[in-house]
This record gives sequence, C-alpha cells and structure tokens, in this order.
Amino acid sequence: MTMHSVPAFPIDEVRQRFPALSGLENPPVYLDNPAGTLVPQQVIDAVAQAMANATHNLGGYFDGSKRAGAHWLAAHQAMADMLGAASYREIIIGQSMTALTLHLSRSIGRLFSPGDEIIVTRMDHEGNVSPWLLLARDLGLVIKWLPVNRQSWRIEPKDLKPLLNERTKLLALNFSSNMTGSVNDVEELGALAKKAGALVYVDAVQLVPHHLPDVQALGCDFLACSSYKFFGPHLGVLWGRQELLTRLEAYKVRCATEELPGRFEAGTPQTELLAGLAATVDYMEWLGEANGHSGTRREKLLGAYRSFAAYEDRLTRHLIEGLMSLPGVTVQGITDPAALKHRVPTVSFTHASISTHTIAAGLAERGIWAWSGHNYALELCGMLGLDEEEGVVRLGIAHYNTMAEIERTLEVLGALVSQQVIPA
Repeated sequence: MTMHSVPAFPIDEVRQRFPALSGLENPPVYLDNPAGTLVPQQVIDAVAQAMANATHNLGGYFDGSKRAGAHWLAAHQAMADMLGAASYREIIIGQSMTALTLHLSRSIGRLFSPGDEIIVTRMDHEGNVSPWLLLARDLGLVIKWLPVNRQSWRIEPKDLKPLLNERTKLLALNFSSNMTGSVNDVEELGALAKKAGALVYVDAVQLVPHHLPDVQALGCDFLACSSYKFFGPHLGVLWGRQELLTRLEAYKVRCATEELPGRFEAGTPQTELLAGLAATVDYMEWLGEANGHSGTRREKLLGAYRSFAAYEDRLTRHLIEGLMSLPGVTVQGITDPAALKHRVPTVSFTHASISTHTIAAGLAERGIWAWSGHNYALELCGMLGLDEEEGVVRLGIAHYNTMAEIERTLEVLGALVSQQVIPA
C-alpha cells in the first residue's frame, strides 16, 4: 500500500459501531478511556448470544458445552494472534490484570529464595506493584525501586543498571503509564534484566488500546493487559512463555487440568465474556480491513493499529497544545512535540489553584467524562510531589473520539479555568 492509497480514518463508520455514540443525539464526550473503553455492537451481540446458548461448563458431550468450548478456544486463539504468542496455550484469561498478577505472582515466587530481589517502578499502576510487595513481605524478598526520569518522563536504562545484580530475580515494568502516558522501551530494559538473569513481567494495560505489542520481539517473560481497556468485556489477559508456565506450580484445585492454560484458570470460565473477547479482536480486524489492509489476522490488526495511532496522534497534539495555553495548567507528562512518539494519548494535568476534582466535576456537568485523583499510580503521584487524593485530571483519547470533542473539551476547560467555576 502506497502513501497515496492510504484511506482516511473512517471515524464516522467507527462511531456508528458503538451504541453509546450512535444511539444518542448528543452523546457525552468519553475521555475516561484509560479506565475503560466503550464496546462496539458486535461485542455486545456476541456476549448476549453466548449468554443465551453457551453458558455451560466445558468438556461435555452436549451441544451447549461444545459451543462454550468453541468460545473458550476462539478467545484464547484471538489473543494469541493479537499479542504474537507462539500458541493459544500461552494465553491465560481471568477476571482482571490485577487478579491475574496476584494469582501468578504466587507461582512465580516459588522460584525465589529469601534475600532475592524484585525491582518495581515508581511509574506503575498498583496492579503491578502491590502483588510484588506482598510477595516480598511473605517470602522475605528485597524490593528495589526504579525511578522515573523527570527529564524524559520515562524509565531509563541508566537508572535500571545500578539496581541489577546476581540476586535480581524479577523486573516488574509497565509498558505505558496510566497517568502520564509515557511509553517505556521495554525491549531494551527487559534485555538488561534478562542479562542479569531476571524474569521480566510487563503491564501493557495502557499500551494495548493504542499500540500492538509483539511478545516474541520484546523478549519479556510475561505480559498482561485488560480487554475492557481495548473495547472489549471486563477480562484480564496474561501471556507467558510456555516453557515457564509449564515449569511453574499452579495454585488450583486438585481435580483441575494440568494442561495449559487451564491449570492457571481457576473455576468455571466466563464463557459469555470470552465470546465478547473474540468479537473484540474481530472488530479490530474489521478496522484493519476498513483501512485497506489484508493478509493474516495479525497483519490486519497491525494495519488497524497503524491507522488509528496516526489518527489519535493528531488529536493528542491538539489537546496538549490547548492545555498548555491555559493559565495555571501544568501537563504532567511529555509535551515536547518531538518526543510525543514516546507517549500514548493519555494526558494528565493539574492546575495551580483549582482542585482536580472540581475540574472533573465541572467537565462532567457539561457532558465531558474524565477521571481525577491518583488513578492507582500512587508512587508516581508521590514522585511528582502531588497530593495523593488530588492527583491529576486525566483525559484519555480513544480512536472513536473526534477533533470536535477535543475542541469542545478545551473550550469548557478554558471557561472553568478563567472563571474558576465551582460546580453546584
């Protein structure tokens, strides 16, 4: 495909596929996306259909159980294709990224001995911090903290190197910050940790809605994401290297399977949500086709991501420029136009005199949805010198947002900042 043949991003057709956007005359401006995205109609339909005819346990001889099994396999295969896994057996699906990390950390911890070291970062969401703090407490492990570089707003290799030694057993690292949007060089950071003999556990929850990872190229050992952050149902997804998952001891009931990935998926699967997860990947595949891409499913997915990453970039640049023009506003994250390739379209800010919650409430009154507070990035709040309860106002763009919505948001923020309007 040449540059001249690249079609315009089909924003109108995209929005028509989301009932929350197409079913109302004046829908809200959804900028709460880092906490959870909208879902397209085909995902809703898939969940409803599975609720009607596939809410059965797996392994039975009857049709309902076979349908449930087909949904289970389709979801795992779809996520294997999406993340670049070698096999669907490397895909574990559960309640959430945090729940999966808490669960698997117990198995990983059996490889460690008292005095061994785990590195966690000051950037991560608590879902990739607290599980390791708890594991260290229970097993007598040592926690080392990896700081955020205030100049680049990223985790830098030069800050990681001094923390690594022969006792380092695991690096827990996020791909992208849920507060500042910064994207870390996971491949380089992970290679340093692997050279020291450590495992690498990556939280990609905030990256996957905007960029498609390739777990084979990254060289990490585990990568977790959440489908409700990329237009799907409330599920967490964890990829792990098959040889590692086979070696780990699974915390499970005695009669559960020893096969992968079932040995790490406790209880009855949420079949209807698995059907929705497979339909989510189908939606992304459609988006790739709509932008002129063909080939394998992963090739279509890559095409979709390339198209909406470019679209989101235009919106993000406009939002950051607008925020920086508002008196008293500080964007907490990368603002240099030349460095915006190192961030996702999650943009957080504070005001010199107005509470973040006041601003978020004022936006909500005017139909613009956004979050305020620490957003579970407790360590980053502290590192930035922010009050934990106040945190930031967080605006998160998804590929169904429009330039008109960004301009409306900046207009409302301008009025709130200039008049210091206190919502009733």
